[in-house]
Amino acid sequence: MRADWRKALTEEEIQSLYLMNDWKGVWGLFFNWAVIFSAFALVALWPNIITVVVSIFLIGGRQLGLAIFMHDAAHHAFLSRRKWNDGVANWWAAYPIWSDLEPYRPYHLQHHAHTWQEKDPDRSLAMPFPITPASFRRKVWRDLSGQTGWKRAVAIWRRDLGQSQGNSRHRNGAGFFRLRGVLVTNAILIGLLAGLGHPALYLLWVVAWFTSYSLAMRIRSIAEHSMPTDVESDLKNTRTMQACWWERLFLAPNHVNFHLEHHLLMRVPHYNLKRMHEMLKARGVLHDALVCEGYLTLLKRACSKPELESNSA
Repeated sequence: MRADWRKALTEEEIQSLYLMNDWKGVWGLFFNWAVIFSAFALVALWPNIITVVVSIFLIGGRQLGLAIFMHDAAHHAFLSRRKWNDGVANWWAAYPIWSDLEPYRPYHLQHHAHTWQEKDPDRSLAMPFPITPASFRRKVWRDLSGQTGWKRAVAIWRRDLGQSQGNSRHRNGAGFFRLRGVLVTNAILIGLLAGLGHPALYLLWVVAWFTSYSLAMRIRSIAEHSMPTDVESDLKNTRTMQACWWERLFLAPNHVNFHLEHHLLMRVPHYNLKRMHEMLKARGVLHDALVCEGYLTLLKRACSKPELESNSA
């Protein structure tokens, strides 16, 4: 399976796709934080229920965007120097959203090594689909009511204190010192907002983490690996989404929608994935691949199971 698609790219083209531009990486990080602070400013300037809701969804989408930078760093595809790759990704992307590159990297690389196999730690996220519309509504409600976020917070707390027996856990010791990153970065965020005269806006960050960020991550996991047409095929067990502008803004930051291309060549930085997609498409490689037009189309398929076949989710 792998050899077939690789024939469409020369070794020189593959190396050009791997080529990293640190300025693009830094610009992407800056842009994500600019969107976050624009969401804060939206509420500061026009405080009403509509701007609050829009801000929460914008921030949740960009919290996912920060997670994507941590993800790229896990593949050493964020910044060219390893020390800066890990340090900047942790302090500017992972820690602010209570994540950590150190336990994430081995967990995530196991997913790539065993995609859709028994040892894939993410397989359970994609397996249930399609589900019934009622089951999907229950999942969305758990996300937007904060239940999913609370469950995630408890799991991360246990991970950081060394009480987790799951796949994502610290290999180099755990304890309260593991909380220093999230505490320091969030204290800085509160300080910045206080310095601008609006410390209460930090609540938007917290509410988004517990709600819209959970929903964005769920939709991402559905988009990437649910409903494969062939779990043994590189081109059919991972999906690329054709995303419009608003989907890129709220659901698919930093070219995360080109997930099939990422699985084919893991070390391609996010800003080269679209070019890789266009190269493969022009050469007919993606003709039969798992490519979907729009997140709404995919979600309609993901919750297309008849209610009579429902099992409680």
